[in-house]
Amino acid sequence: MGIQCGIVGLPNVGKSTLFNALTSTAQAQAANYPFCTIEPNVGRVAVPDERIDKLAKIAGSKEIIPTFLEFVDIAGLVRGASKGEGLGNQFLSHIREVDAIIHVLRCFDDPNIIHVEGSVDPIRDAETVETELVLADLESVERRMPALEKKAKGSDKQAKEEFAVMQKVFPLLAEGKPARAAKIDAEEMATFKRLQFITSKPMLYVCNVEEEKASTGNELSKKVQEMAAKTGAQAVVISAAIESEVAQLGSDEDKKEFLDGLGLKETGLSAIIRAAYKLLNLITFFTIGPKEAHAWTVLRGASAPQAAGVIHTDFEKGFIRAETISCADFITFNGEQGAKDNGKMRLEGKEYITQDGDLYHFRFNN
Repeated sequence: MGIQCGIVGLPNVGKSTLFNALTSTAQAQAANYPFCTIEPNVGRVAVPDERIDKLAKIAGSKEIIPTFLEFVDIAGLVRGASKGEGLGNQFLSHIREVDAIIHVLRCFDDPNIIHVEGSVDPIRDAETVETELVLADLESVERRMPALEKKAKGSDKQAKEEFAVMQKVFPLLAEGKPARAAKIDAEEMATFKRLQFITSKPMLYVCNVEEEKASTGNELSKKVQEMAAKTGAQAVVISAAIESEVAQLGSDEDKKEFLDGLGLKETGLSAIIRAAYKLLNLITFFTIGPKEAHAWTVLRGASAPQAAGVIHTDFEKGFIRAETISCADFITFNGEQGAKDNGKMRLEGKEYITQDGDLYHFRFNN
């Protein structure tokens, strides 16, 4: 499944530096992983997962194919974007297409880098962007509701469903609150997603701090993390400057040595990817063999047939059962045969819910 995260932010917050580091990483990965193509404003980066390396080594896989996230560099935002100011219309059209929003916030002082608002205040900056997104949704709802209401009074079932959801969302938008704050019933969720409210998308705040605070954060990033906790968002701390330097290093050993010297266990990019996975409620399953070790992405709660469908729709349609081994058991017992010998292989049916790290071999009718 193709997952896209849109990177947004005000001017001079480090958004471009982060995205450039990200695309440098993607270009470096292109030599190792197939289909790692880069478009001008899209960086497709492998999800770091040490498990697949261990699985491939045990299985003697000739090729490793990780799962990917795509990061989209969305045109910069300014006040008035909801009314078309700056590149507002381009910004809003692009942001509707992504699955999650990664909002880069400036959490460092530097007299040589002018802030568009005249001072550094990440909470204010977050509210500025959120306000523009809420206003864009509000304008869209106000424009669409009269026609929907008219259709809903007739026999148009979809219009009735959409109008009912808009009636829940409209009061919140009018109060300046995002659509994601609406209480949407399970049976309404598909309609809610279909309406494509910008503010329904999950939010990940990236706190861009000075290099020396990358491992601990600072007072500004702590305020952002508190705000994220209150609103159900996620927040990570990075230094875009460090990410830029790391992206230029050649080997994994050099990168590890550089990060160790700064007291960091991983790159900021890895932290962002992990947080985005959590935010989007994603998990990874694997298919392993001598030809390739392949990681796949699926929504948490997906059934075994739905996981099979990620590989090929025919697998889901003709699903019979899935031979299943947990990643931990595959590693502990040194492969498929060892797992079988110790009773760790299971045959799971259509009702089985995929667990993070499952190894699958699907049986299906052609």
